[in-house]
Amino acid sequence: MLMRAFLFVIHGVLFATAGFSADAKATTARPNILFVISDDQGWPDLGCIGSKPLITPNLDRLAAEGVRATNFYATWPACTPSRGSVLTGRYPQRNGLYDMVRNDLVNFGHRYDAEEYAVSPEMTLGLDPKEITSGDLLTKAGYHCGVVGKWDMGQAKRYLPLQRGFQFFYGHGNNGIDYYTHERYGVPSLFRDNERTQEDRGTYVTDLFGREALRFIGESGEKPFFLHLAFNAPHGASSFGEPAADGRKTSAGVQAPEKYVAMYRGKVEKKLERYCAAVTCMDDAIGEVLKKLKETGKDKNTLVLFMSDNGGSGNGGNAPLKGSKSTMWEGGLRVPFIAWWPGHLPAGKVTDEFLTALEILPTLLEASGTKAPDGVKLDGFDMMPVLRGVEKSPREAMFWQRRGDKAARVGNWKWLESEKGRGLYDLSTDLGEKHDLSAEKPEVLKRVQERFAAWRREMDESEPRGPFRDF
Repeated sequence: MLMRAFLFVIHGVLFATAGFSADAKATTARPNILFVISDDQGWPDLGCIGSKPLITPNLDRLAAEGVRATNFYATWPACTPSRGSVLTGRYPQRNGLYDMVRNDLVNFGHRYDAEEYAVSPEMTLGLDPKEITSGDLLTKAGYHCGVVGKWDMGQAKRYLPLQRGFQFFYGHGNNGIDYYTHERYGVPSLFRDNERTQEDRGTYVTDLFGREALRFIGESGEKPFFLHLAFNAPHGASSFGEPAADGRKTSAGVQAPEKYVAMYRGKVEKKLERYCAAVTCMDDAIGEVLKKLKETGKDKNTLVLFMSDNGGSGNGGNAPLKGSKSTMWEGGLRVPFIAWWPGHLPAGKVTDEFLTALEILPTLLEASGTKAPDGVKLDGFDMMPVLRGVEKSPREAMFWQRRGDKAARVGNWKWLESEKGRGLYDLSTDLGEKHDLSAEKPEVLKRVQERFAAWRREMDESEPRGPFRDF
C-alpha cells in the first residue's frame, strides 16, 4: 500500500502524519467506524467515574477495554456549533455555524404552526452547503455512511444528511424533540431520508435510534461502514409541560420510560430520576449496537468513539468542574470521551492529554486511510498516537466564543470573559476555577488574551461563510 502524508495546521504550527492510500485493496482492511455523541451529558456522568450512581455498563465496558480521556473539550458550550465542528473538523467560527439554529419564541411559550415554522430560522438556516463533512469524505473513500439521531445541521433539503454525503438518515434535523410525539413544540420533526415521517409516533425515540442503527449496520453488507449515531438523550424534551401557576408554559424536562426511572427512585433526587434514566436507556441502546457488531464479527475491526456535545445541564452538577452547559466555565466545555478499537488501542487506559472535538475528523481520516479535503484547513490532528500513549498531544491551545462570551486555554492557563464571570485560572491546580489570578499574573493574562485576539483575527480572515456572515 502506498503511504501518504497528511498535513494539519494548529494555530500556526504544522504537523505531519502518515496514512494509507484509498485504493481498492485497502478497502477491506479499513475499520468500520461508529461515532456516538450524546446530548448534554455532563463530564462526570458515566458509571465508571464513580461520582454519581449512574448505570452505564456498556459505556463503562468500552472505557475498560479502551481509552477514556479526562481532558477533552467540545468546541462550543451548546449543541449546534459543537456538532458542526465534529462533522467538519473546523472551528465554528471557520465553518460559519457559530451559533444555534433555533427558534427562540419557544422561550416565551410559543407553539408554531406549520406555515409559521416553514419560514422560521430552524427551517431556513443550516451548515453551509460548501462545507465538506465526514460523510462526504468517507463516502468518496468507499464507506457506507449513515446518520441516525440528532442531525442539528438544518432541515431544508439542501442541509439534510443525504445532501451532505450520507446514504442513510433517520432522525431529526433540528436541535430537540419530544421523546414520544417526536414533535418540536408542535411540529412533527422525524425524518427518514429526505421525508418527514410519523410512522413511529408514540415510541420512545432512543429505542428508535437504537433500532435504526441496527438496521443501518445490517444494510452495510461487506462494505466498511461509518455510522454517526447522535442521541438527543439526555437533553430535555422540546415540548411544553404542565402550565405554571401563573399560566406560563413550562418545559416538559427530560423524558424516560418508567422501567428506567424506577432504577433511580430513592437513589437520586426526584428531579434527577428522569435524567439518569435517559442516560441508562441510551446506554442500553448503545449496548444493542455493540452486541450486533459482535454477532456479525464486525467488532474485531470497528473503531468506536463516544463523546457528549457539551457540558451537562440539569444533571445535578458537574463537580468538581464549575458551571454547566451554555457557560464558558469548564463545566460547559469539558466533556466525557471514550475511544475503543480492539488491537489498536490499549485497554483500560485513562489519559489526561489535552484533546478536543476538532481532532475527531482528522482521526477518522487517518484511521480509514482517507484523503483529507484539498484546500480545506482542518483545525485538529490525528489523536490516535496520543490515545495509544506513544505521543504527547500537540494541542497547546483552544479558543471559544459565543457572542460576547469568550474563553481561551493556553497550556494549563484558562481565561474567560463572559456575562456569568471572568478571570484567569491555572487548571493544573484549580480545576474548579475558584481562584482568579488576573491581578497576580498580569503578564500571563496579557499573553493569553493576545493569543485569543490572534485566533479571532484568523477566524475573521477565513473565507466568509453563511448562514451568520455575509457570503
